[in-house]
Amino acid sequence: MGVVSMTQRKKILYGIFGIIVGLCIGALLRNYRTLEIVSMCNSMNSMKQKSALEIIGLQPSELPTNSQNTLVFVGVMTAKDFLQGRARAVYETWGKRVPGKIAFFSSQDSVAPDLPLVALKGVDDRYPPQKKSFMMLHYMYVHFIDRFEWFARADDDVYIRTDRLEKFLRSIDSSKPQFIGQAGRGNSEDFGLLSLEFDENFCMGGPGVIMSRETLRRVAPHIPTCLKNLYSTHEDVEVGRCVQKFAGIPCTWNYEVGSVGGKALKRCITNTAVSLQMQSILHHNSSGNRAFSGILKSKEVHSAITLHPVKKPAFMYRLHAYMLGLQAQELRQESLLLHRDIAEMTELLQIPRINKNLAPGVPIFPEDESSTDYLGDHNVLGALPDLNRHRPRNLDEVVEWDFIAKSLYSGMHPNPKRRIESSLKEGLTDVIREIMEHINNFSRQRGRVIEFRELLYGYMRVNSLYGQDLILDLLLVYKKYRGKKMTVPVRRHLYIQRSFTEIRVREIVDGVVPSQAVTSGPRVSPNTDTTRPFTNATGLDRISHRVKSLFNGLERLTDTLASSGQQRSAAVAGRHRDRIVLVIPLSGRSETFMRFLRNYEEVALRQDGATDLLVSMYVEPVETPMIVALLDNLRARYPTARINYLQLYGNFSRGVALDRAIKSPHCDLNDILFLIDVDMVFTVESLDRIRFNVIRHRQIYLPIVFSEYDPRAPSTILAPGWTSATTERPKPAIEPADRPRNFSVPYRITNENGYFRQFGYGLVGIYKADLMRPDLKGFSTDINGWGLEDVKFLENVIALNQRGNQRLQAIADGRWDPFEPAANGPASSSVPPPPSEELAIFRAPDPSLVHIFHPIHCDTSLDEAQYKMCLGTKANTIGSYDMLHDRFIHSQPLLMFARRQSQSRGGG
Repeated sequence: MGVVSMTQRKKILYGIFGIIVGLCIGALLRNYRTLEIVSMCNSMNSMKQKSALEIIGLQPSELPTNSQNTLVFVGVMTAKDFLQGRARAVYETWGKRVPGKIAFFSSQDSVAPDLPLVALKGVDDRYPPQKKSFMMLHYMYVHFIDRFEWFARADDDVYIRTDRLEKFLRSIDSSKPQFIGQAGRGNSEDFGLLSLEFDENFCMGGPGVIMSRETLRRVAPHIPTCLKNLYSTHEDVEVGRCVQKFAGIPCTWNYEVGSVGGKALKRCITNTAVSLQMQSILHHNSSGNRAFSGILKSKEVHSAITLHPVKKPAFMYRLHAYMLGLQAQELRQESLLLHRDIAEMTELLQIPRINKNLAPGVPIFPEDESSTDYLGDHNVLGALPDLNRHRPRNLDEVVEWDFIAKSLYSGMHPNPKRRIESSLKEGLTDVIREIMEHINNFSRQRGRVIEFRELLYGYMRVNSLYGQDLILDLLLVYKKYRGKKMTVPVRRHLYIQRSFTEIRVREIVDGVVPSQAVTSGPRVSPNTDTTRPFTNATGLDRISHRVKSLFNGLERLTDTLASSGQQRSAAVAGRHRDRIVLVIPLSGRSETFMRFLRNYEEVALRQDGATDLLVSMYVEPVETPMIVALLDNLRARYPTARINYLQLYGNFSRGVALDRAIKSPHCDLNDILFLIDVDMVFTVESLDRIRFNVIRHRQIYLPIVFSEYDPRAPSTILAPGWTSATTERPKPAIEPADRPRNFSVPYRITNENGYFRQFGYGLVGIYKADLMRPDLKGFSTDINGWGLEDVKFLENVIALNQRGNQRLQAIADGRWDPFEPAANGPASSSVPPPPSEELAIFRAPDPSLVHIFHPIHCDTSLDEAQYKMCLGTKANTIGSYDMLHDRFIHSQPLLMFARRQSQSRGGG
């Protein structure tokens, strides 16, 4: 009996304890919920206190008759879950550029204080949003019917070219009933389910729907009736049905155009006999989540007013940045046309070119050259296109044409026949697309259209003073669809000049170097731990420092006119300079290495003071002791300098030598590694360019070096007894290795001395922290000898940079969100790295880096690819084209051999 009573007491006590705990937890949750509700109510009350005009920021006195802010009201349908994502992206991109006002319409309990949000009473976020759509139209009618000319209904995943929307709407009469959109009748799955009559259609809601004030005035009073009589679950179908019934107009099938691409659009009509379908300006992409995640440079994107769907906020910002670039190009073109008008008028008024005034005291431009608001020189920017603007005075000034066909042919290029590079292809595509748009702007008025089919051939030349000249032979198709219809293939020649304009320079101030320039957050210190996430260096930073590198020659000229050493020391004083480590793979060649050490001592140790040396040498019984003695002697004379070497054994491999040096403790993660060969000579300008062009976490530098021709006359190609003073090679400007030289004196760059080696990638400047990244495969260690390891490394960097498409796909598939904090952390195997981890490849000719000629021996035991590369390099060093041509035409044996070869090919 006592045991039972004890058990009952325990149960009662446990029950009381549980009740107390439950009450406490309930009270906490109730208080938390109360606080949340109070906070939400406060936000909603603050919104309710705002009038409809205050929400959109419109003054009560602003009307269509007296304001430019009342052309169109855009209502964006969104949901509570998308307010901080899609809706915010819309508002921060095209939403603030609407030629009127914008508001977001969401469910009753939606809150977003920093957005022009209308929380519709009695509306939730259920899909399909039929009630939300009709109530939004009713709200527009009640509050804004007399304040705007046009009313647009948009989703939160549509992008609108607001500048083109304005030009489009201002060309149409808003006082008449208009219902504009991409007309549809449903797909095959909806056939028979939409209850549409044979002559009925609807405006598809995705790309956007536009109605005039008169249309909304006729429809809005009947919205309750339309809501009570719904025949389908598609809100855009029901809106179209309501407009058809009470406004008496269907969705516009087509429009008649005066021009395309945002120019004047004449009038909207509702039949199918006109030229261009509405889907070209209100464009819907059927790719779903991956829409607009690829290349944006397309005809559809360029010609559209609205683009749908843009499902991810990141794509909305990306698309907006691209559109701003297009708009900047259009404004630039308009400014050039204005400059041409000014230049033509000044010529007609007989105003001298040097005169900047229309009349005494009346300047042509309000600001002169000394002002940042100077509009430019109309004598330069206003020059009319002319293929004969450059008039050569002698043969050397003639700019030769390149021939464009399936390949690119150049008379003076080291590779006369080569594939057309991607940059040239893109440029040609841009030119042809712009020309075709210009042609069709006027052809559609006459009921015809001209389509581009193929570039048959063309010619191209570039003049550094004037621009690019193009002569293109195009295969076109002429289509006439009014009157007597016909389709005819035609060929036309285009003569185009793409003029250069003035140079624009953006300079980084306040001592910010490229590796420290960021868009947001703290600046990256040179000693920052590389394992931590880092922020993006801006594109402008990279561009401005590239422009700075172009002025290194001007800086060198200034240093020469004054005392160069002292002025340069003063210029770099107080500015942090990252240390450079020269990494040299070496096998023997002690005499050449002596010249390199003299160069290193004179330039790096005595002038620069922040450049180290790391030699990765293969041990040879004869020459290695001499090389080690040279290095030890140099270290003894400069005890504070970091001069180190590694000794390797086995068959020589440049890839292995570089790999061991990179992974050695003799260089830090914060050092710039410059991989150089022993045959190179360099100056202090070379080191400055390395620091300028290598940007940590952003960019590597592959200079195009000047390679010296063979200073000796190759007697193997000469006929016996042949001599010619005209082709006698000049004395080499670089002394042999056993002769002292002043390495501060610039090498004399001429076409007869050597050539810039465009296809050499062996010299690389890169931070060790970037080179040691696990996702960047380093130098291949399975290649013996010289050659090919640099090409493999370049391919690895290019493969790393091609992850941009993977990153866009990851965003589209929802595997990565760049706006989430976790996105800046370490990337998983399924998520590509963020853009800040790409390594741009910067290449430019550097006349201060010179490869001294040495005889080349191509070992037949090399792999086939290496052997062919070796033979190609050996052939390039024989001499210039002019020298080889002169020697060829004076060599009877060679002429007879060429004649026999030609005859044998012709006979075969």
